[in-house]
Amino acid sequence: MVREAYHKDLHKLREEILNMGSLVGKTIGEAVLSLKDRDVELAQKVIDMDKEIDALDHSIEENCMRLLALQQPMARDLRLIISSLKMSIDLERIGDLALEIAVITKMTASVPAYQTAHRHTRMSEICQDMLKNTMIAFENKDVELAKQVARRDDEIDALFDQVRRELISFMIEDPKR
Repeated sequence: MVREAYHKDLHKLREEILNMGSLVGKTIGEAVLSLKDRDVELAQKVIDMDKEIDALDHSIEENCMRLLALQQPMARDLRLIISSLKMSIDLERIGDLALEIAVITKMTASVPAYQTAHRHTRMSEICQDMLKNTMIAFENKDVELAKQVARRDDEIDALFDQVRRELISFMIEDPKR
């Protein structure tokens, strides 16, 4: 009976991580779309969703600590709990970045968009795909897929550097913008 409850708790933990990953992926897409379309209402929706992400992070952390303290897990179960804890921290941080994009949208909605919007959209698409595949790798315990996701990080870094250089050039050309 105790082991059955323990396995249900582990299953719940996995489900919470997958739900959090899905919600964070949605916020990334909506935050970038709000920026691209200058959509203040969508930006506010992203800001509001941050509370739900924070609540999931808190719940996952509590569940991990409770499982560690009360069940003294070993091997695979311990790895699941620790990786879930680390993932929730990273997912919460990604959610915070989506929140920052939404805040920027609200602050800059009245000024013309920069010509880098298409690169933001591409970066968002790649990030969402990486997050989706990370969640699939987690769910299926697929190490090869996880490695493929990690290799895509360079692609994001290159796009980020390109956008940063372009924005600096725009600011040099027209400091008022």
